[in-house]
Parts: sequence; structure tokens; C-alpha cells
Amino acid sequence: MKKQILERAANGYIPSLEESLLLMDPEFLPLDELIHAAGAITKQYHGSRVKMCAIHAVKVGRCSGDCAFCAQSSHHNCHIHIVRINESSYEKIASHVRLLQKNGVERFSLVTSGERLTDEEFSHILQIYRRLHNETGIGLCASLGSLDEQRAQALAGCGVTRYHHNIETAPSYFPQICSTHSYKDKLETIRIAREAGMEICCGGIISMGETSRQRVEMAYALQKLHADCVPVNILNPIPGTRLEHQPLLSTDEILRTIALFRLVMPKQTLCFAGGRQNAMGDDEYAGYEAGINALIIGDFLTTQGKELKEEISKLTALGRV
Repeated sequence: MKKQILERAANGYIPSLEESLLLMDPEFLPLDELIHAAGAITKQYHGSRVKMCAIHAVKVGRCSGDCAFCAQSSHHNCHIHIVRINESSYEKIASHVRLLQKNGVERFSLVTSGERLTDEEFSHILQIYRRLHNETGIGLCASLGSLDEQRAQALAGCGVTRYHHNIETAPSYFPQICSTHSYKDKLETIRIAREAGMEICCGGIISMGETSRQRVEMAYALQKLHADCVPVNILNPIPGTRLEHQPLLSTDEILRTIALFRLVMPKQTLCFAGGRQNAMGDDEYAGYEAGINALIIGDFLTTQGKELKEEISKLTALGRV
């Protein structure tokens, strides 16, 4: 039966929920066989090259949301450096974007904390995007919390072509992670962004205490949304958050989840995002064999990533650039 599932997946058939649950069971299918199947599907639809994107946090901290994993939540006691939008220098951002472009990074996103920006904050963001669009030509993404139709149209009009808004986890597990907004709220923002003509970047975080079945559930929720890019984050348990003591998944479980995501979403871009270095160390590079074909390069929101040159050097050595 496992041979049939993998053969059908190689021919573009998306496994059923029941089949996917079987694939998550190490006793049903050894990890190396699942990774081999996922790697072949990735190469078929995406080749061997890993796409690179980068983010820049222009507003950090003081978020009213109570997301269990987040250091920026005002409900938690985390020691982070607060950043306000009006402190962001366009010249500094533009200089960083040009460096990214020189190193092959294709997309760039401004990221803000909080459920919704003030009108003044949003106006400042639009000014930055207009100039980036006119002066750099890099692919522009945005991650600014919830949207209404007017704001979505304004972003698209400034050259933003992709909007990022994670569902965070499986629908059934979402209430355990956040109570200040709902899963339906997430879907509404995604709908609004798509109707404004933007692509959708939507993923989540694994290793937050969800079950294996709920990771499969998240994969199907994302597949149903037809997101263009799916960021795969791994929990980084930050002191002061509700999940600071959450045990992490093993590397094998992480790789099995990534491979399952690839079989369920063969044509979507799977992007390695936050937490991978802390959870996996050098084993993170096995993720590219298991289905990952993009990554966020450089720093994240409240944690540092690898140096740009170090990351690109490693990808080059792996033949992924």
C-alpha cells in the first residue's frame, strides 16, 4: 500500500487524509523513503534551486495578541527591544535591500507587530513601499497583521505583490495558541489580500505541542487555501512566553512533517522560516532533501539568523543557488 501511495504522489495525486496519517507513522514508512519521494516531487516541480527572501521588522513589541509562542506579546514578560515604525530609516532599509539583491535574494517583506496598524503607521509603510518599488525593483511582500479592503488595495497599488498571514497551526489547535483573535479572522484577511490581487504567503509553526494528526490537519488547511508560498516555522521556545518550556520535536519528526507537506502541496513553495537553526542545527540542510525549496535568509523578528555570506556559501556548496 505504501508503494502505491508514493507512486500516485509522484504522478501528482495528493494523498488522502487517511493516507497522510499513515505516512506520518514511522512503522508504516521509513523516513528515508518518504524523504526520497518528497525530494523527487520537489525536483519535478521546482528544480534544485532554493529561492531566497528576507524580512525586516519595522515595528517590534507591544502586541495586544496573546499568541503563546510570541515574544512580542504584551501578555508575556520577554526582554525585547521595542521598535516603532517612525524610527525606521528608508535609506537604511533601501541599502539593505540592495545588498540582498546583489546576493540573489528575490523578495523582501516589511513586518510589523500588532493586530492592526494605526492610519499614521500604515501611511508610513506605504511611503516605504512606494520608494522600494520605484527604486529597487525587488519583489515586495508585506506582513502587517489584519487588513481591510481599502488597505489591501493600497498595498497592491504601491507594488506589493504578496501578502503574508500565517494560520499558525491546525484549526483544531488554534484556540490553544491564541484567544485574542480567531482562525476565521485569519482566513478573512487572506481572502481580502487575495481579492486585492496579491499572492498569498501562509504557513505556520510546528512543535508547539500539537499532535501528529494536527500537523497533518494543518497541511490540508494550507492546501485548501492554495497559498503560493508556505513558510514552515519551528518553535523557538523563548523565555517569558507560554511555550518557553515546550519540548521540541525530534529532527526526524520535523523532516517527516516537511516531507508530508510536500506530498500534500506539491506545487507550492515550501519556505524554511524561523526556528530551524535552534531546533535542527546543521541537520536543517536535510530539509532541502525533504521538500524545502525556499528560505528566509538573515535575521528573523526577535532572533538573529545566520550571516548572509555564511548562508549563501552553504547553499552554494550544496548546489542549491
